[in-house]
Amino acid sequence: MTDSNAWEVEITGRARKQQKALPANIKNALKLLLGDLRKYGPEADKWQNYSKLAGKKDYYHCHLNKGHPRYVAVWKVTDYEIKLMEVRYVGTHENADYRRIN
Repeated sequence: MTDSNAWEVEITGRARKQQKALPANIKNALKLLLGDLRKYGPEADKWQNYSKLAGKKDYYHCHLNKGHPRYVAVWKVTDYEIKLMEVRYVGTHENADYRRIN
């Protein structure tokens, strides 16, 4: 039996490649974030520096760790009706060009 309130969370091919290069502790944090996104939806307000991305409709981000380098995840709601979102970027804050993430 599936939970009708659960969200589907996919990871784009590019983000999957980025995920493979992450340190183990960041992979674990990402796994926890994905669980929260599935359970609670796109508004991950208990995560560090969670926010909607300014100027990008339906895009969100949060930090996965403290310290340096800082790692972030960016996701987009692709369909509110069927509760679907995609992780579009996961990597260092320094390399995140939010304007180019689509």
